[in-house]
Amino acid sequence: MSTLFFYTKQQFFNFKSAQTASGFEFLSMSKLLSPQRIEGLDEYQQYYVDISSMVGFVKTNDSQLLNFEQLFVSFGENITFICDKVYETDIKYLFRYVFDNFSDIEAESDDTIDKNEEKSISQSKSVKKITDLDDLELEIFFENFDAKLYGHERFKEEFKELVNSFRVFNKLGEHKILSLFLMGDSGVGKTEVARSIHKALGSKAKLAKINFGNYSSHDALNSLIGSPLGYIGSDGGELLKRVNESDVGLILIDEFEKAENAVFNYFLDVLENGKIVNSQADEYDVNGYIIVFTSNITKENFKNKISPELRSRFDYKGIFNLLTDEDKIKFVHFRVNQIISKYTELVSDDIPEKLHDIIVSEIDVTQYNNMRDLNKKIKDTFVFYLKSRRKS
Repeated sequence: MSTLFFYTKQQFFNFKSAQTASGFEFLSMSKLLSPQRIEGLDEYQQYYVDISSMVGFVKTNDSQLLNFEQLFVSFGENITFICDKVYETDIKYLFRYVFDNFSDIEAESDDTIDKNEEKSISQSKSVKKITDLDDLELEIFFENFDAKLYGHERFKEEFKELVNSFRVFNKLGEHKILSLFLMGDSGVGKTEVARSIHKALGSKAKLAKINFGNYSSHDALNSLIGSPLGYIGSDGGELLKRVNESDVGLILIDEFEKAENAVFNYFLDVLENGKIVNSQADEYDVNGYIIVFTSNITKENFKNKISPELRSRFDYKGIFNLLTDEDKIKFVHFRVNQIISKYTELVSDDIPEKLHDIIVSEIDVTQYNNMRDLNKKIKDTFVFYLKSRRKS
């Protein structure tokens, strides 16, 4: 008769220490995903095999359930299966035909863990959110946001309406996260939306940014939220780390379409519940946050790539088009003034006379659709005239 035993985060390390001293060896199921690896186990050694890492994968790949059920048959009598109790509901259903019984382990909790420390340490940190601003602060926020984001006038108006609605229904407990899904070609200003919000909220820290171009592999979710307890190298994951480093209620997710289904499903829960939960069962309350998702995906592929359930969670779905030449000229004036101001403050005030007008006259904005390319041209032109000044 097979039994699965559940442990809690507070019990795990005491339990592992005691059982290791008794001769048991602990392994993660992720290391035993083939009959060959299972056959390589020492039949005279007693093992605890932690199946916590399987939960997320099987939930999003239910077609693999049969393979896992057959895999369990390969294990000998020297194997005892354990799992983190946070997955109890899911695991009891997913593997209802694998285990005959489910039980909690008997182990002391780690008394060194303070009850207050079970919550994310960041929850005591001051985080400035759009929902915290008073009317005057909100007005100043919109003025700063409009000044920092060039073009996209229709989006700016729609964004104001979204924020005002979000603030009301967030207070009523009916709307936890304001989510924006921005589509369009590279370099048209999607990421600048998040940067402009970040600056307009007055952040003094890093923008909490995750690039999902790095999260397309099968273990992407582990990288994002950390590996399960008991797995070598287990940690809290990059997402919670980035959020902890920030001081404002904003998260930027770039290239969202490149993530795998497990990551999509994870964010489905985040947008629904307003909480980030890592593999260690640490929770971070993101109620009142803005999450900006950007993607180079087309409108047609958006419906094919993103599930209807997830699409319905996005409060705003919009396509960013190329800036007009008028907007690009305004950007050039702003950017040149910004560079000159920083240079005179931090380096030297010895710059060519009328440098601003010279640089602006040298740049033909009609030749640039990508704002990153236009910004590079501005920088190159600035450096060119500085070098010319030194030579003369």
